[in-house]
Amino acid sequence: MTAGGNGHALPGHVRTAIDFVPLLVFFVANYLWGILPATGVLVVATVIATAILWLAERRIPPIPVATAVLVGFFGALTLVFDDAFFIKIKPTVVSLLFAAVLAGGLARGKLLVKYLFGAAGIQLRDAAWRVLTWRWIGFFVLLAVLNEVVWRSFSTDTWVSYKVFGILPLTLLFAGLQMPLILREQKAASTPGESPH
Repeated sequence: MTAGGNGHALPGHVRTAIDFVPLLVFFVANYLWGILPATGVLVVATVIATAILWLAERRIPPIPVATAVLVGFFGALTLVFDDAFFIKIKPTVVSLLFAAVLAGGLARGKLLVKYLFGAAGIQLRDAAWRVLTWRWIGFFVLLAVLNEVVWRSFSTDTWVSYKVFGILPLTLLFAGLQMPLILREQKAASTPGESPH
């Protein structure tokens, strides 16, 4: 899903930095003022970060937009009901939602991971995309379980630290661990007679 088209894709490390800034602001705000004011700050910072992505790339980035909508929704519930429960379960809901969307795509014969990563120029055989899809489904379910364990078992400050300094690094680590499969399959896909489907 694109809009415009006059921009250009930002380098991966720049996008990661933009994604991380709202989390870092959330961490600092929680330290200074507590979880409820920090939630409001997170909502505003996430919207700003998503707007920056759109202005830079002139397209609608689907995952950041979906994340911003969910942050806004759960942030609003947190502030309206004066209860941090809602912002704490947001990572659980988001992770399970992503897992369900990927699984639903597989059930309909759609390789959504191929759509998301194919835009980065990654060309793999469909069999490899299916393997990656199942791996990401499993990873998102694991993130959901981890979030539930952390927020139910530890203090709010510990949960905030996990959300800020745990989830994104874990995601980057998991993505990096997929590189051997991607490189192997790219080599196979470039072999004559083994073009990607």
